Amino acid sequence: MELSASPRLLSSPTSLMPLKPKFGFRVSQISSSTFHLHSSVLSLKPNYKMEFTRTVCSASSSERNGSPAAISSTASGPRVGEVKRVTKETNVSVKIDLDGSGIADSSTGIPFLDHMLDQLSSHGLFDVHVRATGDIHIDDHHTNEDVALAIGSALLNALGDRKGIYRFGDFSAPLDEALVHVSLDLSGRPHLSYDLEIPTQRVGTYDTQLVEHFFQSLVNTSGMTLHIRQLAGKNSHHIIEATFKAFARALRQATEYDPRRLGSVPSSKGVLSRT
Repeated sequence: MELSASPRLLSSPTSLMPLKPKFGFRVSQISSSTFHLHSSVLSLKPNYKMEFTRTVCSASSSERNGSPAAISSTASGPRVGEVKRVTKETNVSVKIDLDGSGIADSSTGIPFLDHMLDQLSSHGLFDVHVRATGDIHIDDHHTNEDVALAIGSALLNALGDRKGIYRFGDFSAPLDEALVHVSLDLSGRPHLSYDLEIPTQRVGTYDTQLVEHFFQSLVNTSGMTLHIRQLAGKNSHHIIEATFKAFARALRQATEYDPRRLGSVPSSKGVLSRT
């Protein structure tokens, strides 16, 4: 851009004041070498081994709901946790990929628990692989507990130092007449606040008392603060399933990367530990 003005305007001590000189300007063609855009993707590779990708959306993009820019963050390595737990009562193996696509592959010998783990995978977009055998000829208690303990441990391993994540998650899930609210903090401090009123003792063959025990076990090994609160509901199946769906969505929020945090630990202490 070339700008020309009168010498009086340029030499005057009041040249910054609003004046009305006679001047004109001419815009020259900008050389293509002045700016260089390498597609529409900007990649930053800071030294904390996390890659952030910024994708600029066009105004006509309907897939991103018309937002001006969509930001996605990916770790340089996979966030996968694997745990094998063997006792005299159970044999459990768990693999969870936090950056998966919602692949559910669970076989615990407890059909209703498998159904709930499918909700965790589908609505959290985690790839969850669970295999468990146990003394279910007695009851489901030990298998239910050890599966939850293993999932919590796998989650702990997958999260690592928890750098760059949102840390907090909050979601309310409706299922017909049922409505359940879940709020969680990946703080490293295990705590469960549980307020469900499930009207029947069983759903199929599954003892509904085991729902609380499942989440307490998961909280203990993952180092998670978890609040579960029922806002409405009369059907036992709906209440429990809404709980797992809300938990999955809240956990998804908490484990996703915050692009503004740039890989730092989401704590004023600078560390999120298990103790």
